[in-house]
Parts: sequence; C-alpha cells; structure tokens
Amino acid sequence: MKAKQAFAAIALVGACATPQAWADIVWNWSYSGTGIQASGTLTTEDAADADGFHLITAISGARNGDQITGLYPTGSAIPGNEPFALDNLIRFGPQGQITVHGFGFTTAAGGYANPFYADFFNPAIYMEVFTTAASYEELPVTFTASVVPEPASILLLLAALGAAGWAGSGRRRDAHTPA
Repeated sequence: MKAKQAFAAIALVGACATPQAWADIVWNWSYSGTGIQASGTLTTEDAADADGFHLITAISGARNGDQITGLYPTGSAIPGNEPFALDNLIRFGPQGQITVHGFGFTTAAGGYANPFYADFFNPAIYMEVFTTAASYEELPVTFTASVVPEPASILLLLAALGAAGWAGSGRRRDAHTPA
C-alpha cells in the first residue's frame, strides 16, 4: 500500500505542477436593462495590461434575439456615437469590468451596440448606447462577465481529486488490516 500512496502523491504533485499553456481566454457575458437583453461569449488575449484589462478579440451571442455578427474595431466609434472610440477591454472583478469606452459590436439587423462603464456617474453604472440608421438609445444596464473554465484546468482538478481519493482509500484499508 505504501507504493500506491507514494504513486498517488507523485500524481497529485505532477497534476498541480503542470504548467498552463498560454492561450486566449473565453468569457461568458451578459447585460440587461429596460427592453434590453444581450449575452454571449467574448474571447480575449491572455496577457493583461498594467490595469488588469484584457483586449477583446472576438464576440458572439445575441442582443434582443438579433444575432451578433462581429466585434467593432478597437479605436473606432460605433456609427452615431462619435467621437467616443471603443477600447474593447475587459477585466476580472465585480466592478468596472469594462472601461468608460467599453466594447462594441454589430448585429445582423444592422444595429450597433456599445456597452460601457459610466464611471462619471455617482455611483458609477453600466450603460449601453445602441444605434441604427434611424435611432439612438442610451440606457442603464446591469453587466456581468465571468471566465469560462478551461477544459485542461477541469481535467487537472479531477485528476488531483482522484489521486487524493485513491491515496485516502489506501490509508483507510491499511487501518483496518489486522497486524
């Protein structure tokens, strides 16, 4: 049994010490407000800037049932919301996950959305600017985003739990084995 326990300990240490590959980060995001429901996934660069923000590189989802067709370019303003250029940044945390510039996307029906963090209000709130060829709306929203766990991280956790359980089951059997 000692060999089994030693093997389990080595497996546990190896699973926890395996280096993570540098890769893009996938986030689940959503926001809602009066007459607004938007959600989907964002893909960001792995590396964060000095303030902890990650650059959004891709988006998918829907706004009020209208399919999102793409991320609006960083440094540009969505049509009808000039001169407010997007920075397409997001970070971990409950407050200020997106910046005062926010991110932008286009929809299949020809709409443009720009959710952002209105830190100039007291208290600060999230807002969405939504434009079409004929309209402009700016409304408060509730915004949330969280990182989707990587499959490799989940497998490492399961391997570690399995190894710990295996090592623990060997100890229980040894305790009941007659001397």
